[in-house]
Amino acid sequence: MTSGSRQSTAPSGRPARSAPLRRLTARGREESHRVASPLELFFDLCFVVAIAQAGVQLVHALAEGHAGQGILDYAMVFFAIWWAWMNFSWFASAYDNDDALYRVVTLVQIAGVLVLAAGVSRAFDDHDFLVVWLGYLIMRLAMASQWLRAARSARGSERTMALRYAGGVLLCQVGWLGLVLLPEPARPWVFLVMVVAELAVPAVAEKDYATSWHPHHIAERYGLFTIIVLGETIAAATVAVKSAVDEHNALGELLPIAAGGLLIVFSAWWIYFVVPIHGHLRSNRQAFLWGYGHYLVFASAAAIGAGLEVAVEQAVGKAHISTMSASAAVTLPTALYLISVWALHARHFKVGIAQQLVLPTTALLVICCTFLGEWAVLAAGLVSALAVVVGVTLTARMVARESAPPETAAAA
Repeated sequence: MTSGSRQSTAPSGRPARSAPLRRLTARGREESHRVASPLELFFDLCFVVAIAQAGVQLVHALAEGHAGQGILDYAMVFFAIWWAWMNFSWFASAYDNDDALYRVVTLVQIAGVLVLAAGVSRAFDDHDFLVVWLGYLIMRLAMASQWLRAARSARGSERTMALRYAGGVLLCQVGWLGLVLLPEPARPWVFLVMVVAELAVPAVAEKDYATSWHPHHIAERYGLFTIIVLGETIAAATVAVKSAVDEHNALGELLPIAAGGLLIVFSAWWIYFVVPIHGHLRSNRQAFLWGYGHYLVFASAAAIGAGLEVAVEQAVGKAHISTMSASAAVTLPTALYLISVWALHARHFKVGIAQQLVLPTTALLVICCTFLGEWAVLAAGLVSALAVVVGVTLTARMVARESAPPETAAAA
């Protein structure tokens, strides 16, 4: 990015405040102390409302024994939520000027996700995606307008890049009409085709010019959203346990699930934040793979909460599924989370085969816990916590060896 494309910034790294409306120009990757804005935090919070709705419907589908259709609907709805969030986050990292128009358009995107959230139940129950599509339309039109505004202030290849983004967003929105207009058997195929199309838009748009996203800011944004999703998981599980205790007085049956769920969520937080990932985000290729992979991280983290609710309902006799199926609703998303975080984060910082094998081995053991009946969730929580202990121990030994004098290290 040339110096002429940088906008003036305040000492804090935020754009300098002047007129209510300003040119939407690229920010610099070299900005210091770049952090998430209050608007971005509000944006995340509202998006979690939609994730919570998707989780509630997933619980109902799993509890009724409709796992296949429920997971498919969850994947489709969650993709719309996650992709809109991700597109905004990367755009904001490169172009957030925090003027009045930028704020208003972002609030429109928030309104869109709330409309989408209102249609989640109809998407699951009646396979009617009209309201979900309308909510997504609102979000994507707002995003396209942001790109058009950026194009207006840009020149040359940067302008072409912004126009490609706007065009790609609008074309994909037309494609998503297939979920509304085509018969139900064709919709999974529409979903797969449109996922590929959506994922291709950034690669095509930025093939000649890369946006100036900020590595530390992006890493923080993803980390904050992970925290919010894990928080929603704890909240959902807590409500489920409270309701079961109040209605069925089944504290003895629920304590192992509550304890195991808490250990899983605590371990999930620890494992995600144990490494500073922003140093790994050096190019678009690395960043795109990392960003796209978070679909699995976010979806599995939210699904853990849904699984814990299913386990609670099964324990008190409200779910029409076996104990093993209820356990799998917790252990499988937990294993997927562990593998995803390892692939995106941990493997880049682990040294030696022992450290590399901690999370994959843990994921396998968590899956094995599925067969432990009513103790499955507690066992999965203990295995997850043990993985944290082993990881910390191995890291401490490595640091001790590196800091020891040469003759001591050789003797060890």
